[in-house]
Amino acid sequence: MDNIIIDRKTRSIDATNKILGRLATRIVLLLTGKGKTNYFPNIDIGDEVVINNASKMKFSGHKMEQKIYYHHSGYPGGLKEKKMKEIFVKDPSELLKKAVYNMLPKNKLRSPRMNRLKINN
Repeated sequence: MDNIIIDRKTRSIDATNKILGRLATRIVLLLTGKGKTNYFPNIDIGDEVVINNASKMKFSGHKMEQKIYYHHSGYPGGLKEKKMKEIFVKDPSELLKKAVYNMLPKNKLRSPRMNRLKINN
């Protein structure tokens, strides 16, 4: 396993009219490198991914009004909640980052993989 050659490519994806979850799964596969023939779960060989037009993503159903993101500050009574629409209006790329971050494996390779994700609105 010492002779693995990491050949990173820059992949560009246009997010216009793409559904958030389906786009996020495609990004995760590129970041992890699962489509490559020399894939190992413990070696980070994924590609760099650039997303364009993140503000033109689509959402299925009534998620914009109904989906709620929660965050707790750690203090009593510190539960915060935001609707998807509020986050999308403020920063559309934040929704895509959250989706990709939660789909990646929860291990030490998650943060280097997220660093290779670039999102343009």
